[in-house]
Amino acid sequence: MQPRIERMLHGEGEGAPAWRWMGLTMLEAERGRTLISMTVVEDMRNHQGVCHGGFLALLADSAMGSSMATVLPDGERHMSFDLKVTFMKPFRVGDTVLCEGRVLHSGRRTGVAEATLMTADRALAGTASASFIVYLPEKT
Repeated sequence: MQPRIERMLHGEGEGAPAWRWMGLTMLEAERGRTLISMTVVEDMRNHQGVCHGGFLALLADSAMGSSMATVLPDGERHMSFDLKVTFMKPFRVGDTVLCEGRVLHSGRRTGVAEATLMTADRALAGTASASFIVYLPEKT
């Protein structure tokens, strides 16, 4: 597991600026799996009064990306290059969204992960999948 994931899990390190801005919190991390939470705030609301799907897609991408970081050695970077999200339930302001990311494949140059979006009581609210490119460590 990459050291930055360990630090985030133990509250010793901050995530990326997008994580801080969105209020994402890593709750669990183990090899091939992470669990992230987000609380829906007023600024995430769309014109229908529910959380805009783009914020949920960011959460899912973050959960899958962090799960990839649990199987890659320190120094290897990765980035999603395709993302599919399916929504089943809406989230409202004040709701906590849980998202579990799981690695399905981790190769030398690519990876595939899936995610489950859930309500605070773990009811299914959406699914996602993504493909990742893996960059070799840069030589310094």
